[in-house]
Amino acid sequence: MIKKLADELTAMAAADHAASPMANSDDFAEQLERRRLTARHADRLTEILDEHGWPTVPAVGADAARAAWLIAQHADRQLDVQRRAVALMGEAVAAGEADAAQYAFLRDRTLVNEGREQVHGTQIAGIRDDGPVPWPCVEPERMDERRAEVGIPPFEEYIARFS
Repeated sequence: MIKKLADELTAMAAADHAASPMANSDDFAEQLERRRLTARHADRLTEILDEHGWPTVPAVGADAARAAWLIAQHADRQLDVQRRAVALMGEAVAAGEADAAQYAFLRDRTLVNEGREQVHGTQIAGIRDDGPVPWPCVEPERMDERRAEVGIPPFEEYIARFS
């Protein structure tokens, strides 16, 4: 395991978590600070991808691999980073070295950020009739089947957690 990299990734995720309330703050300076943080993290993730490829569970451990995924998830304004992360993480999933559910979330988020339909219904567009509504999804009638394939609960069960 690459301990130094694992420690760096988990520290970045902790900073991301601590700054998450700023994302929806009424204070625009706080929102900007959050955006700067996620941009710095995405830039650093790019360097990590250049040097190490996707931070896999065998390479950095489950917590740090999840941290890398979180950093990629929050790189919404850097689609090049998200696209690259999706490609590399997809290879790691195929090799059994990354989490398939995390990959599904990242892939869906990237697709939505590109203005395309998502695959697994992980990204929520908003609330309608007192319930979360997913962004448009490819073959929505098969969404729960695809979710099951990667270990994500059915949509209705998933959103019940937020009620």
